[in-house]
Amino acid sequence: MYQPKPEHKFTFGLWTVGNIGRDPFGEPTRPIQTPVEIVHLLAEVGAWGVNFHDNDLVPIDATPTERDKIVSDFKKALADTGIVVPMATTNLFSDPAFKDGAFTSNDPKVRAYALQKTMNAIDLGVELGAETYVFWGGREGVETDVSKNLLDAQKWFREAMNYLCSYVKDQNYNLKFALEPKPNEPRGDIFLPTVGAMLGFIETLDYSEMVGVNPEVAHEHMAGLNFTHHVAQAWDAGKLFHIDLNDQAFGRYDQDFRFGSVNIKSAFSLVKFLEDVGYDGCRHFDAHAYRTSDIEDVKAFARGNMRTYLILKEKAAQFNADSEIQSLLSEISANDGSMNELTGSYSSDKAASLKSYQFDREALGKRGQPYERLDQLTVELLLGVR
Repeated sequence: MYQPKPEHKFTFGLWTVGNIGRDPFGEPTRPIQTPVEIVHLLAEVGAWGVNFHDNDLVPIDATPTERDKIVSDFKKALADTGIVVPMATTNLFSDPAFKDGAFTSNDPKVRAYALQKTMNAIDLGVELGAETYVFWGGREGVETDVSKNLLDAQKWFREAMNYLCSYVKDQNYNLKFALEPKPNEPRGDIFLPTVGAMLGFIETLDYSEMVGVNPEVAHEHMAGLNFTHHVAQAWDAGKLFHIDLNDQAFGRYDQDFRFGSVNIKSAFSLVKFLEDVGYDGCRHFDAHAYRTSDIEDVKAFARGNMRTYLILKEKAAQFNADSEIQSLLSEISANDGSMNELTGSYSSDKAASLKSYQFDREALGKRGQPYERLDQLTVELLLGVR
């Protein structure tokens, strides 16, 4: 019942199922898989698409001849399996050149190199079919505020995005940008750390219509925030261009756990929201298998992400069809229409009438809401006893 299909648009990055199990305290526990091998693995588990950073596919020091051979082999693997490339991004955080940031580095040569690297990576992404380009500013930040003029950093970031938007338009690429916020790690503080901060920044760009957000579960949970609320804000603004699904214990380092493996109620709320509003973009799993996993367990990890999403999608449909739950929701949101003539679109007559209306404040305060019952029914539904 929970087999992935192309219409679900489930995607993984080369860096996700290709993660070799290395962490800051330990060496790799799995062998390196080539991009071709990863494409075939994703086809085996039923994924629809694969995404990549430029250097996930082509090593940063590859020669032009090596680059062409790698890309040719990758294209063949895509053709052989039917896997597509809907999104691409640039690694502007691993190389020591970016230790002080890329677009916001204090060094103008680094900022220029970051633009060059990104334009080349955009060309590669478009060549392979990408229509969304994600920017995660993993080094765009500081460890100490005295190291940067914060207004200059904002200006440099804005200039970079304007430059790259203009490049895409000049090349006539069918490409939109999605900015990915994160509060910290690997920098002490990363600029534009939340969805709301990114949405505000986007409105200052020359081509804001080209730019949206790519929110990630773990990144908002690291800061103790409600991810679904931020996704709703992005959707309401028309800026949910892409989404990264994983899981995360609140307040921890970036764990990138399998989707739904930690906060099942949060995952349910997210899936229900996406399905209810009709989100039809990629459902990208930016997660890593446990360091203890071998390759077969990595496949189980990949299948588990997709299976959990589909189970929660079914649970969302069950929630919407449950008569007791829907009765409670109707009770909670009951509207007798008495306020319709006083609220909604403003008029001076409405304002005057509302100011003179006599509310029974005590009655308003005494009215209870059956949220405990509603939440318990939700828990029972998720536990499979409804």
